[in-house]
Amino acid sequence: MHIGVLSYGLAALAFFLFALLLLLNWRGRLQGALLAAAAASTAIWAGTLTYSLIVSSAWPGAVMALEYARDGLWLAFLYQLLESRVRVAGKAPTRLRRRFLVGLVVLALLALASIAASGLPHLALPGWLRSLGGLGLLLASLTGMALIEQLYRNAAETERWAIKYFCLGLGALFAYDFYLYSEGLLLKHLDEDVWSARGLANALVVPLLAVSAARNPQWSVNLHVSRRMVFHTATLMGAGVYLLLMAAAGYYIRYFGGSWGAVLQSVFLFGALVVLAVVVFSGAMRARLKVFLSKHFFSYKYDYREEWLRFTRTLSTGEPTAVRERALQAVAGLVDSPGAALWLAQEDGSFTFAAHWNFPVSPEPVAQAASLVRFLRSRQWVVNLEEYADSPDLYGDLVLPAWLEARRDAWLVVPLMVHEDLIGFMVLAHPRSRRGFNWEDSDLLKTAGRQAAAHLAQASALEALAQARQFESFNRFSAFVVHDVKNVVAQLSLMLKNAERHKHNPEFQEDMLATVDHAVQKMSRLLSQLRAGYQSAQGVGLLNLRDVLASVVAEKAAYRPQPRFETAVEEAWVVAERERLARVLGHLVQNAIEATPDTGRVEVTLDAVDGQAVIQVRDTGRGMDETFLHTQLFRPFASTKRAGMGIGAYECREYVRELKGDIRVESRLGKGTTFTLTLPLTRRDNQREGAWPLEGASSG
Repeated sequence: MHIGVLSYGLAALAFFLFALLLLLNWRGRLQGALLAAAAASTAIWAGTLTYSLIVSSAWPGAVMALEYARDGLWLAFLYQLLESRVRVAGKAPTRLRRRFLVGLVVLALLALASIAASGLPHLALPGWLRSLGGLGLLLASLTGMALIEQLYRNAAETERWAIKYFCLGLGALFAYDFYLYSEGLLLKHLDEDVWSARGLANALVVPLLAVSAARNPQWSVNLHVSRRMVFHTATLMGAGVYLLLMAAAGYYIRYFGGSWGAVLQSVFLFGALVVLAVVVFSGAMRARLKVFLSKHFFSYKYDYREEWLRFTRTLSTGEPTAVRERALQAVAGLVDSPGAALWLAQEDGSFTFAAHWNFPVSPEPVAQAASLVRFLRSRQWVVNLEEYADSPDLYGDLVLPAWLEARRDAWLVVPLMVHEDLIGFMVLAHPRSRRGFNWEDSDLLKTAGRQAAAHLAQASALEALAQARQFESFNRFSAFVVHDVKNVVAQLSLMLKNAERHKHNPEFQEDMLATVDHAVQKMSRLLSQLRAGYQSAQGVGLLNLRDVLASVVAEKAAYRPQPRFETAVEEAWVVAERERLARVLGHLVQNAIEATPDTGRVEVTLDAVDGQAVIQVRDTGRGMDETFLHTQLFRPFASTKRAGMGIGAYECREYVRELKGDIRVESRLGKGTTFTLTLPLTRRDNQREGAWPLEGASSG
């Protein structure tokens, strides 16, 4: 088969498909019609040449006419584009139009003469007349290159990205024709090899023309080249080229391998297929290919429709309890980041570690007044840590936390904004393949951060609503408890009255009376507390923490392991409600005992540092994992005990905060747990023991 058949056949197929897409998406404008006509004429010209080569019949007149028509339509399309650019620049296109019409008339005369000369080979026409065909096509190609140069020069700087592939592709075709016909005029014949390769050259520029058509909606076509299609096509083409090269190498091994040639060829091809599979399924290679295609073939780095659909799908699917992890995964996936961590704002304004996805970090809190928080709240920028390390002046007075600056795998800090309020931020890890970061990445992440922030805020609101409903149920349950306890108190009081008249054993009855009386008193106090509520300030006064802790530990002396209390502090005075404080400390000690085997240790210590009382409850029990520690421990109604109500740890934290203190937890699975409470100390001589007035109330 003649190489020209394959060459011009591929050109005809490529331009036919291109013209078909243009016609199917034509919206009735002149530029679109000229572009579709030029592509169709090129397809017909290449198809006619292919057919003439197959049937071995020369149609010089028809081929010459089709080639002139092809060049004329491409020139008309170029003139239309150039005229529109001149109009946009505010210049009159009269001179340009006059020059183009004169050139078109000259080209038409040359075309008629050359077609006549080519179609009448039996006439004795002079040689110069037969050379007019090549001369006309030479002038057409020269005119095309001049128009392309003027078009690119008159385009605005911001418009050149839209037409550069068109100018490159069509300019290459005209340059090829110029070389072909100039050499033919000099040597009096065309180079057969250059002429045969001309069809393949035409086919190769079709993708460039298609990309420019997709970038220019004013060309009246709605042609869209999907990034996914380009990605998969590039992958298939790369795999095909790779397999062809490997097949050629395998043939070389077989040919020169002697008796081992067949074996070596089989092993080589098997290894080549394994390498291809590894490359195709490599996330890093796919990421590099996406970056390459986005950078060199598209006006924007992202296909926003695809990215937003994937972002929304990731954000809205999965378990309701994993909303934070899904938000991290959705935002990180936009920039091919393999991991991320989340910090959320707390009631006191600080930002604490809330969740992570493939990016474990030390759960360091960030204070409300920290430089990073102020910067994110005021600027709402995405902080590029690489850029910050190279040019910190770009970020003004921003000072990163020490733990964040020390993380070499941290890449970006994304603010989470809701109604201009910073509710948290994400730290993203470096992507799988190295990539640039520009304004488009920043805008996309800021928009995605707002969407994720709204999703997280909604989840937090739903969680708070569920907790409020649980508290409402708990309060209703407390009302029933009050009623039941009141009945028990009444029954016990009646029993005491009857027992005083019907006792038979004085010693037994005295013990019984003492026990029942104690129960009545205890339940009466419970009844008063439930009626008054936990926020009552009755009984608030000056307490010595040493005495309170000694009493709490003494009450747990019967348990195993027996807790031990150690302190070198004689007096540590705080203002608190004794029973609530004792209940909080007793809860921590009791939990430590229950989590520790009989052979373990439970230690309670008291110290005073910088005006703060420091209480530590340490055990060598089973410990807690990091996820439970940071997401479940202080969450109300979340408990690992079958009979637990899940409000003990929550009450501890809330009461300690009410006393202007703080509580921290350190735990390791299989090693144990340490609760550290800090409470502000007060001077005994400035206060008085006993009842303590409510804040703002008169003490007189």
